[in-house]
Order: sequence, then C-alpha cells, then structure tokens
Amino acid sequence: MSGGTMIEDARLLTALSELTGTVLVVGDVMLDVFAYGQAERISPEAPVPVMRLERELWMPGGAGNVARNIAALGGRAILIGLVGEDASGTALASLTAAEVGIESRLLRVARRQTTVKQRFVVGSQQMLRVDREVVRDLDSEEEAALIAEVTAAVSEADAVVLSDYGKGALSAGVVAAAITAARARGVPVLVDPKHPDSRRYAGATTVTPNAGELARATGLPVADDDAVEAAARAMMAACGAAYLVVTRSAQGLSYVPADGVALHIPARRREVFDVSGAGDTVVGMLALALASGLAPLVSAALANLAAGVVVAKPGTATCSLDEIEIGLIEASLRLGDKLQLAPRARRLVEQWRAAGLRVGFTNGCFDLLHPGHVTLLAQARARCDRLVLGLNSDASVRRLKGASRPLQTQAARAAVLAALASVDCVVIFDEDTPLALIEQLCPDLLFKGADYTLDTVVGAEVVRGYGGRIELIDLVAGHSTTRLVERMR
Repeated sequence: MSGGTMIEDARLLTALSELTGTVLVVGDVMLDVFAYGQAERISPEAPVPVMRLERELWMPGGAGNVARNIAALGGRAILIGLVGEDASGTALASLTAAEVGIESRLLRVARRQTTVKQRFVVGSQQMLRVDREVVRDLDSEEEAALIAEVTAAVSEADAVVLSDYGKGALSAGVVAAAITAARARGVPVLVDPKHPDSRRYAGATTVTPNAGELARATGLPVADDDAVEAAARAMMAACGAAYLVVTRSAQGLSYVPADGVALHIPARRREVFDVSGAGDTVVGMLALALASGLAPLVSAALANLAAGVVVAKPGTATCSLDEIEIGLIEASLRLGDKLQLAPRARRLVEQWRAAGLRVGFTNGCFDLLHPGHVTLLAQARARCDRLVLGLNSDASVRRLKGASRPLQTQAARAAVLAALASVDCVVIFDEDTPLALIEQLCPDLLFKGADYTLDTVVGAEVVRGYGGRIELIDLVAGHSTTRLVERMR
C-alpha cells in the first residue's frame, strides 16, 4: 500500500464517518505531568540549567491516554485499571471522570502507589523525565477485583484493548480472563504489549508492538520491511493473533496478516514534534475502527493517519476526526496547508503579519459555490495580501439552514474553497457565528457582502476595537444558494 492514492484516501474519508461504538480499555493507568518553563542560566550549585517553572499540565497517561484518544475520535471508552489511594490517584480519578466520552471505573487500592511520569520541558525541548512508581505484581485480591470488573464490562463493549505498560495491572490471569470473555462474545481484542513473552497474549485478535518491542519479544532484527514481516510472523506464531500492526515511527506502520501479504504503510509527511503517546493513539484509533466494523487494513490505515497528527503536537496528545479529515483532503487534492484548524490558523496568521502582510477574513456556509461567491472572494483577496475563509461546519449549517442542509459535507465544501486561488486558508468552525474565530485570528480586514450593513457584520466591533477595517463588497445580482436549492427541488 503506497498510502497516497485518491481511491484509498476517498475510502478513508468515508470510513471516518463510520466510526462509532464502545471500547473497553484495561491496563496500566498513570498520571502524566508536563512542567513547562524557561532555562536562562546555569545553577551556581552544579553545572545544570535552572528551570523557571511557568505552568504544569496534568492528564491521564498509559491506558488513560488510550481512552482519551478513543473519546477524542467520537467513541465511548470504559476505562478499568488500578490507582493508589494517594494524592496522585485522587487527581487521576478526577481527571478521567471529567473526560467527556470516558466512563472511568478505576479501582482505588491502598497498597499500591499511583504511577506518575513527570516531564520537564524548556521551550520545545524535553530536558528530563522523572518517574515515581513501584512496580509489583497483583496480589490475589487485586487480581480477583480486576477480573470481576473486566468480565462484567465486556458485555458493554464492541472491542477490548489491553494496554500493557509493564506496571503490573495486566497479570497473566487478567489478560486470560479478558481475552476469554471477549472472544466468547465475538469481540475483537487488541493488545499493546510490553511483556517479552508473547504467549501471554494467546487468543488476542491483534497485537500492536512498536519496532523495538517486536525485536525484544522475538530476538529478531527489524531493520527493514522484510525483517519486520519475519519478526511479526514469529510473534504471531507465539500468540496466535490474526494479524499484527507494527508501529515504526518515521517508517510508518506495517500490517502483517497471518494469512496474506504484509502491507507497509508509509507515514504521512509531518513535522515530528513529540512522539509521546503516539502508540496510544494508534491502538485507540485501531480499536474504535474495529469496534465500528471496519476491515482490519482500513483500520490500520486510519491508525497510521492518527499517529501522523499526534506526533506534530507537544505532550501526550490526542487527535480529532477533523484533523485527520483535513490531512486527507490536503493530500488528495494537493492543497498544501490551506485547510487548518483554528490554533494552527492563528499561528499562520501571526507568521503572515510578522512578514508585513495584511490578512483579510470572510465567512459563510458556501453550500453550493456559485459566481456570486467566486466574485466576492476574488474581490476580497484583491484588497488584502492573504485571505482566510471561515466555513460553517455541517452541524452549524443544520442549525442555521434546517435539517436538509448542507447539501455537501464540510469536507467537500472546504476542499472546493481551498482549491480557489483567491483563498489562502480555510478554517471550519462549529459555532453559529464566526465571532470566536475572528477574536482568535484578529484579521486586519473583515469582508462581507453588501447585503449587510457595517453595524450588522458579526465581529465588526471586535475588529474596529484593535484598529482593523470592515469592508462591504458588492454582490453579483441573481445568484443565491437558497434559490439554487429551491430550483433543484
């Protein structure tokens, strides 16, 4: 699979709309803490930098991050694991309970210490990681409690993920019980492995090692495609999985079925900022796709796309369906970086402004592109150096225009608009008006059709407040999307 033909990307775009379902995530839950600051001098006490702490970010890690990724992709995650009855355990329980889309069923155990991974980041560079943990096997009481919780929850799940970080939650007994219960219901089981003995995962549908984990588990080289395939088949022979999905960092991802030809899916070319949690994103997307009934290969290709999104973000990140969709449209139509989410669009606008360019903004639903739209956009672009277009999302259009609209999805509308030479950036927004987006981007010029007045343009007061201008553009008579829709009906 070359990972880039139009047919393949079109299928993946369709697959994104099919994602649904509940995934049971069982495993090692931990607390990820990111401490951000600046280091501008060396300590007088030792030859080490002095970091001035500016902010801290706390989030669920390990199996908790798998659950976060599933929820971010629109699925429902049931999260089961062990945390201590300590301050970190309390914080972790609160964080997971507050996550939309996650049903947290963490077990508090007095005899365990909650695992905490704290990273110290200066600028964009991670300088140090400190792990606070005590790794030990489950005792009989802990194992029995976990097995009871897991076997009860399997009845609610469309797929099961065993997220093994080697911290002790996934004992051989818990793994066997989870796989047995899931297979009895015909539910796929995915394992993100850490244990060197692959036989522990016997009966799993798929295992998702990274290249290093695959090499350690098999004792075989993984330097190229052929070597990865050979090692993957050795691991499958040990655990009986139907296929393996091997994550290979910059080389992308390999899909190796027990019966069939291995396919090596190249990584989508993105700047790699931070690989923390990328494996969690892969297994989260893979699990949700399988839970939705998608074919394993399609599921693996979606997982590869999701990984490409999160490695471009700092910290233990998640990715959204919008981000994957934008990447697919850009690649399919060779649109460059014209399709952006609001945070990236803001950085782009700041770069343009720093280069002395005037940035304009306009917005609309653009359900059926007609000559009136084309003229308005061309005239707006002629009055500025870069033009950003805010596009109402599908949900926003439905609220504004009714249940029968839009006629085209936000992906299709964004692709058509981004293909216009007059448009430099398209940003999809979900609110009824673009006010929040205007406040984020702070355009120098705000354009609207002359059917508005200066006082009725949304965002006009904001733009005037920082010295920007509002300009009304004459419309081409006789062109209206609503009129076109009525004619079609």
